[in-house]
Amino acid sequence: METQIATTDSEINTNETVRQAVALLQAGDLVALPTETVYGLAADALDPAAVEKIFAAKERPHFDPLIVHVHHKDALYEVAEVPEEIRKTVVKLTETFWPGPLTLVLPRRATIPDLVTGGLDTVAVRQTDHPVFHRILRNFGGPVAAPSANMFGQLSPTSAQAVVDQLDGRIPLIVDGGACGRGLESTIVKIFPGEKKPIIEVLRPGPITEIDLKKFGKVVFAKRNEVVEDSAPEAPGMLQSHYAPHKPLRLLERPEDFSPEEGKRYALLSYRGQQKDGYLDLHEWDEIAILSPGSGRVAEAGIRLFHVIRQLDFSDVDEIISEPFPDRGVGKAILDKLRKASS
Repeated sequence: METQIATTDSEINTNETVRQAVALLQAGDLVALPTETVYGLAADALDPAAVEKIFAAKERPHFDPLIVHVHHKDALYEVAEVPEEIRKTVVKLTETFWPGPLTLVLPRRATIPDLVTGGLDTVAVRQTDHPVFHRILRNFGGPVAAPSANMFGQLSPTSAQAVVDQLDGRIPLIVDGGACGRGLESTIVKIFPGEKKPIIEVLRPGPITEIDLKKFGKVVFAKRNEVVEDSAPEAPGMLQSHYAPHKPLRLLERPEDFSPEEGKRYALLSYRGQQKDGYLDLHEWDEIAILSPGSGRVAEAGIRLFHVIRQLDFSDVDEIISEPFPDRGVGKAILDKLRKASS
């Protein structure tokens, strides 16, 4: 199969690209699309045969559920049931964060195929904030299933070229919408009624943080060790091993945990590139990549994370060593990705 890359660098090109992408989706085929988080691999969510092509192209296990994307807030009710006891919270969350990088796990409607949900009775739903994805979805007229456009378990793509590097020859079309503005997958939450306030369980940390969510309920985090490789996760990105580059990646908790092996070439993935953190002078690194130079802003680090790891993965090193990150805000999402990448 030849993979085409469609551009969106002008209104004329964008119009043609939207037409081409919609035609493929309507024909039951796959299209890689840009979102504000990472590139997604889209297919008609209501067509099991089309969804099966996602699993085949990514070599993704069928027990791992997919996210369903809708083109407007009201379309949520076409793919999911919203129980009355959490309806008010769901409405507040969608009004505040949609379109945007928040995914809600809710009881599924019968129209959603088992293949999309991994056989679960819930479905993960979100509305992306990317204008090109939005136009394609609006013209398509229905929901699409769209996990990250990469081989299963590998680095999520934040550019069209990163999709090409993994899926060239496996899918018919990649829509180039530029670099992703957020760089980390959406936050995934599940909502429960509580005694005094709703409980918002974060299944996958992302750009929407605990600070953002606590205005709407009590925020708790799913335990990492509850999800194992041979069990069906409640949502995408919850397996213990995920987001991995080809080169081994190791997350250090403390500088003294590093003992280099003679003859090995090491790269350092640094948070802010400051000597006082204790990692820059730890070794004569063959490569150093800094996610948020000087300032140490976790939001900037999150945006650059997958892109920078990908650059180190293509470098001439044997192993990538990562500094730790603050376990707060977007830092929780970064740590989640690094821990899974190093598993």
